[in-house]
Amino acid sequence: MTAVDRNSAAGGTSATAAPPAVEARGFSFWYGKTQALHDIDLVIPNRAVTALIGPSGCGKSTFLRAINRMNDTVPGVRHEGAMLLDGEDVYDRATDVVELRSKIGMVFQHSNPFPRSIYDNVAYGPRINRAMPSWELDKLVELSLKRAVLWEEVKDRLKSSALGLSGGQQQRLCIARALANEPEILLLDEPASALDPGATQKIEELLFELKSQLAIVIVTHNLQQAGRSSDNTAFFYLGRLIETGLTETIFTRPREERTEAYITGRFG
Repeated sequence: MTAVDRNSAAGGTSATAAPPAVEARGFSFWYGKTQALHDIDLVIPNRAVTALIGPSGCGKSTFLRAINRMNDTVPGVRHEGAMLLDGEDVYDRATDVVELRSKIGMVFQHSNPFPRSIYDNVAYGPRINRAMPSWELDKLVELSLKRAVLWEEVKDRLKSSALGLSGGQQQRLCIARALANEPEILLLDEPASALDPGATQKIEELLFELKSQLAIVIVTHNLQQAGRSSDNTAFFYLGRLIETGLTETIFTRPREERTEAYITGRFG
């Protein structure tokens, strides 16, 4: 990738006008002998939603998981380059991975509430990561559920099992659980793919509310969702970052022919 290509891929002024939340520099990633990401340069801006799009197997979920080192759980992985958070490489040997994942929360494709009460799901992280009196924990649970726009629906049944919630409610509970750790960044991997349109709309409205508070990165196959929900979009193809920039620009005036072909449905 040339210097001009790197500047183009980094997203221009939309991604560099403010200090970044995360920055990948020449980041490559392998599963054993299979290279999944090739020399990625990408800036994730603060207080904005960045959508990662591309066909299945293009590397977007691998990149998302690389941000908070979720890929570390897979045997035989390795990387080259840097993934910077607050100017520090998250892959530095001195990095506390538990602390890293409290700073970078993650919500998966399928909701995965613990088989515990609604309250205990949200309180789980804070109880592990720091000591606090019960009244302070109560306030944090309430605040996290309010931030996830779930409080009014569950405030009278906090001691009930989280497994009794609807699919959409469970996904918002998982978001509340991540928010309880007061992260700087929230990663979402296809968070609405298993939800009905009404629940999907609530998730998208939630992202709009949350982006004023932290950086959000979302992987989605739904181009309409990316167009509605994100401020910036990055298009991945065959493990490479093809183009990134303002979502409106990517969807209406892409620079790269491959981006236009994907956006218009000619492949994918």
